Amino acid sequence: MILHCFSAPQRVADAAERGWHCSFAGNVTYPSAEALREAAARVPEQLILVETDAPYLSPQEQRGKRNEPANVVATARLVAELRGVSYEQLERTVEANARALFGW
Repeated sequence: MILHCFSAPQRVADAAERGWHCSFAGNVTYPSAEALREAAARVPEQLILVETDAPYLSPQEQRGKRNEPANVVATARLVAELRGVSYEQLERTVEANARALFGW
């Protein structure tokens, strides 16, 4: 199961216990999303995903504009920073998670 556009930071433990993937969108970059950023840092590595949620929820730097798939990089960069890993490491993790989840 994927919790698309994960926005229930108080439920990270529940999601992890059930083995549900948590996918973070551009709203994790918003200044008011402190609890959501904390959740992105805590989701178990094997359950984290990032997404654009295009055409909605553009990352902060594009906020107010129509979102597009290329903007997932800004979201992933912030999530990587929150988790204390490089962007490249997060990219490998998310790719492996998506591959396992979708059977690619």
